[in-house]
Amino acid sequence: MSESKAWLFVIIGGLLEVIWASGFKYEAIPPIVVIISLLTSFDLIIRAAKVLPIGTVYAVFAGMGTIGTTIVEIIFSGGIVSPLRIAFILLLLACVVGLKLTAKGSEN
Repeated sequence: MSESKAWLFVIIGGLLEVIWASGFKYEAIPPIVVIISLLTSFDLIIRAAKVLPIGTVYAVFAGMGTIGTTIVEIIFSGGIVSPLRIAFILLLLACVVGLKLTAKGSEN
């Protein structure tokens, strides 16, 4: 598989993560959609990790899930979000990126 295709798998897997993670909370997302999204997202991430560094794959996957589920939460809660919550989400994303940047040389 090419790197381009692997990155496409990561992006699609990250988007599917938003669906299944949101489906655990919101009844508007049918359980069958949650299950299919969950299984497909992990399948795509596993396939991408065979070509790309696992740390990078997981960091992008987790970052997309964090941002996406936060956006869904804001939409379903009527647009209510505190600045402190946004700050902690950004801090979480910064930590994921920081872990990746400090782990250089540990992946092949």
